[in-house]
Amino acid sequence: MTSSRRFRTLVTAGALLCALSLAAQTAPTLQQLRENFLHPPDSAKPMVRWWWFGAAVTKPEILHELQQMKADGIGGAELAFVYPEVLDGPNPAGLGTGNGSITFKNLPFLSPEHLSAITYAKDEGRKLGLRIDVTLCSGWPYGGSNTPLSEASEMLRIVEVPIPANANRIPQPAEIPLPKDQVRIPPLTIIQGDKLIARSIGPGEPKHWDAATMQRIDSDSITPSPIPRVALLFYASHTFQQVKRAAVGAEGYVLDPFSHQAVATHLAKVGGPLIKAFGATPPYAIFSDSLEAYGADWTPDLPQQFLKRRGYDLIPHLPELVAGGTPAAEKVRHDWGRTLTELVNENYLKQIDDWAKAHGTKFRSQTYGEPAVSFSSQHLTALPEGEGPQWRAFSTLRWATSANHVFGNNVTSGETFTWLHSPVFRATPLDMKAEADIDFIMGENQLIFHGWPYSPPPAELVPGDPGWSLYAAGVFNDHNPWHPVMPAVTQYIARISYLLRQGQPANQVAVLLPTDDAWAGFTPAHVTVTGAMQKLVPKEILSAILSAGYNFDFIDADAINSVGLGAHQILVLPPTDRIPVDTLRKINAWVAHDGKVISVGKLPSLNAEGQPLTDKSQLAPMVFIPGPEQLTQALHNAVAPDLSISKANDDDSKALGFVRRKLADADIYYVVNTSNRTISTGISLATEFKNGTQWNPETGRPIAGSVAKNPAPVELAPYESAVYVFSNAAQMAPPCNCPHVNVLSDLTSQWKIAFTAINKTIEEKTLTDWTKDSTTLHFSGEAVYSRDFTLSTLPKSPIYIQIDGGTALPGAPDSPPEHGPAPGVLGPNGLPNPLITRPGPGMHAYFDPPIREAALVTINGQPAGALWHPPYRLDVTKLLKPGTNHIEIHVYNTALNAWSALTPRDYKPLIEKYGDRFQMQDINKVAPIPSGILGTIKLVTETP
Repeated sequence: MTSSRRFRTLVTAGALLCALSLAAQTAPTLQQLRENFLHPPDSAKPMVRWWWFGAAVTKPEILHELQQMKADGIGGAELAFVYPEVLDGPNPAGLGTGNGSITFKNLPFLSPEHLSAITYAKDEGRKLGLRIDVTLCSGWPYGGSNTPLSEASEMLRIVEVPIPANANRIPQPAEIPLPKDQVRIPPLTIIQGDKLIARSIGPGEPKHWDAATMQRIDSDSITPSPIPRVALLFYASHTFQQVKRAAVGAEGYVLDPFSHQAVATHLAKVGGPLIKAFGATPPYAIFSDSLEAYGADWTPDLPQQFLKRRGYDLIPHLPELVAGGTPAAEKVRHDWGRTLTELVNENYLKQIDDWAKAHGTKFRSQTYGEPAVSFSSQHLTALPEGEGPQWRAFSTLRWATSANHVFGNNVTSGETFTWLHSPVFRATPLDMKAEADIDFIMGENQLIFHGWPYSPPPAELVPGDPGWSLYAAGVFNDHNPWHPVMPAVTQYIARISYLLRQGQPANQVAVLLPTDDAWAGFTPAHVTVTGAMQKLVPKEILSAILSAGYNFDFIDADAINSVGLGAHQILVLPPTDRIPVDTLRKINAWVAHDGKVISVGKLPSLNAEGQPLTDKSQLAPMVFIPGPEQLTQALHNAVAPDLSISKANDDDSKALGFVRRKLADADIYYVVNTSNRTISTGISLATEFKNGTQWNPETGRPIAGSVAKNPAPVELAPYESAVYVFSNAAQMAPPCNCPHVNVLSDLTSQWKIAFTAINKTIEEKTLTDWTKDSTTLHFSGEAVYSRDFTLSTLPKSPIYIQIDGGTALPGAPDSPPEHGPAPGVLGPNGLPNPLITRPGPGMHAYFDPPIREAALVTINGQPAGALWHPPYRLDVTKLLKPGTNHIEIHVYNTALNAWSALTPRDYKPLIEKYGDRFQMQDINKVAPIPSGILGTIKLVTETP
């Protein structure tokens, strides 16, 4: 059996087991669904990536932070060990403490003290009912001090040597001057660990030669020729990439992900101690971050593995591999790429997953990036995970959610808020909702916040210092001033996460990823399938599918061959050259059972090996369209969309997103306004169930009245979301058509505002930005707005407190930069420098809200709820009384205002001690931002 067949057999068997397990689960009744939506289970609560810096941790602070997570509605933590923030000993001013008596100690990675702290965190977390995962390394990717150079990531290095006329030997590299314009090619010298694997010679000069004329030779001695020539020296070299953001004692090389031995060494020397620290109760999961072994494209036994798997010798074809540009070269690149994928599948993914099972835990893996993992590689791990809210373009989050849909896994976790509104501490609850809702409509249903920085208590920090944080990420611990609102945010997230785990995914469209084209396009140092998909799967096609009223999953040929197309109704092919013949047969059999295929831009013309498709009739079932402009009509001709917008305009179609989950006796629709403007329209839904109800994701309770499905009226404020549940349960009374808003009382003026932390109280007739007053310009924290108001009588209709205002800002949410290096910044061996990351503000809400940034409301001493996203509105009917009422609005801003008053931290001592392991992102943007209530405050009712 070939290795590729073995891989498909593994996928098929595992998928069947997953499907059987999923089918065996007991679906909730409609009543249970309502109850669990109201009170979501702990398993649906979001988790946090818990960064331990150094790791300079203490057990009292570990316990405090775990208790705070529990109080915040966090369901668990992933232990992540990263770079130091402080030096050992009394901490110098400017590095986070103003108290010279405070002593910090970085616990070296895997030292007895470090492992003891892990054991303590596990024990205390379990007592609190928290899930505890652990990253099976320090920083990322896997590797470190236990990885010798012989097991470090490798690359194919090509040295082009000019040979003068009549020379009888190849000049030694040290004899050759380096051209002034040679930037990306490494210096022509022997590099430590290099192994010469082949030589070729032919007419031409460096950068100008023809692979077809190159001849392999066995030594440096050559036959003289009257014309100048060029020699190609092929070395098995090393990338010399160091583990990024490593903790103290964890520094070292990134391991070779294609090598069984390199991975086995890491599991024994790093995984073993970490698992042992958990004792008899292993972690829920071990974690591998996104694969970022830049340039890794070789391994010592690659030639032997290639020969065994592909049936021919790779070495004579290395000139073609490097040069490309011909069908023969593309075949070599394709076969090389497929071999690399199989090796990382077997030696990294499957070996770690098997190891996890043997130790009573699960392997949670971000299976994308470099090296060459494919879509179907994700099925070799128990818990595939993604990241990236680029919902209308290729995203590794949808890559992961699609794999879980295709292979029958019910829960997809996502690294969430990775680049949320830089700089650190700038992100707000509204920013969180803007990204979380997009992640939900892509299929994510287990959010893992990125993240929670372990940080010393505020008493150990300079006043106003918000504490330790990762160089670029959101901060969701209790050092954040708006943190009191966190329980409301996590409750919302847990409700939606729970709901989107019920039943089965119901995406109508599958998009076939042209993996064989990606492999054929590989070049030395560029062997990433997910990277290739950014170009091979045009965002215009994906956006057109969504705007037409469909949701979609990705799929690849291996998945179609092993588990089929499932419940998908339409298969869309982006412009594709290669498609395996076996896959074509599977697709045609699916079409015979009413499946529909649309090919956009280009019909496949080659088989996987790059040979012309001989039987063109196999393409006959495909509907061909020239481009994305015709895709909407082609989709509608094939199958009616799941969601149609009444009188749709282009803006609404692009802004409104949804996801559907299908139960035996109900359909769940989660609908999101992803834009910064109000959408008022109607939507028609393809559900077969008769009666619909809207559920409030804030309160967890059904909204009175039934919902029509053809069309259902929808009005969503900026970044608002809605839940619709359709079933055949008894029809509820029609909802009140209440378009008229009546103002009971205008409360915009005459507030008393108490800044309790600075003992300052003011009276404001007109609500004012805190930064307008020099005494509160640099204030970060809580201000309590209070006043009394009188109601002579209470109307029978519901009463709401409503804060109006807010302005849509120009632009749209940025596509967050990927993990990785900035373009053009080179590191070892001429590869991109992995320490220099792309700058950028990342994902955020493009909306200037009337509350900066969130608030908790009490009326007559009773909590009314949280205001943290549009519409800023709470039902306060039951809290009011005739006569005098007292209202308090506790408002919280960000940490930037107080932080901006401090002298920037001096990281030079850290860099001198440990090297430059991180660069704080956008630190020049730490400045005061508007704060407080800046809108109008009213009590309102709605009437027909």
